[in-house]
Amino acid sequence: MKKITLLFIAITALASGAASADQITDNLKQKLKSAIPNETPKSITKTPIPGLYEANYGMQIYYISEDGNYIVDGEIINLATRTSLTSSSISGARKDKIASMPADQTIVFPAKGDTKHVITVFTDIDCGYCRKLHNQMAEYNGLGIEVRYMLFPRAGLQSASYNKAVSSWCASDQQSELTKAKNGKEITMAECNNPVAAQYLLGQEVGVTGTPAIITEGGQIIPGYRKPADMLQALNQLAAAQ
Repeated sequence: MKKITLLFIAITALASGAASADQITDNLKQKLKSAIPNETPKSITKTPIPGLYEANYGMQIYYISEDGNYIVDGEIINLATRTSLTSSSISGARKDKIASMPADQTIVFPAKGDTKHVITVFTDIDCGYCRKLHNQMAEYNGLGIEVRYMLFPRAGLQSASYNKAVSSWCASDQQSELTKAKNGKEITMAECNNPVAAQYLLGQEVGVTGTPAIITEGGQIIPGYRKPADMLQALNQLAAAQ
């Protein structure tokens, strides 16, 4: 009987602890709803810092005290590893956003041989460094890097760049037409059902402010042009750090 009683006490304590954790989360949701009324956090989780929780809003991370009285908008760095917990959470959200656009809705330049890395590149047809990257495509692919293009006309959805992006997407040979457009050659203007506007808006959502913007498989963002060998080195380093 004594063993049964002790077991009951232990189970009751565990249940009480779980309920307490749920109560904390519910309380924090209510506090956040008052502070940020138009948005709902995707998750609320404990951080390694006692009494501090992460409120994940996708591309925006907040930290909130356990009592819900304090919110911190900032970055948490692990001094031992020199890594950012905040950046890691944002990268995870960015990865999920990128995954919402299927590969068949991008213009793909596959790796030659074994695929070592897959990158998503937000590109603008009239961007000089985008052109430089594109003209080295064979080298990227030869190093085992698959490039998936999302079209990001920086001048906006009513621009000539947007029209060229749409025409490239609608071409029977997307790769060839995109290459011609990037090198300033005349292309056949066309219209069809296309994802260009959705890709442009997605780029803004995941933090693209310039092109080319390179998104890794882990959701990290590499801004700007990188030489093929430098790109491979950066991708290897980021993959090893995960």
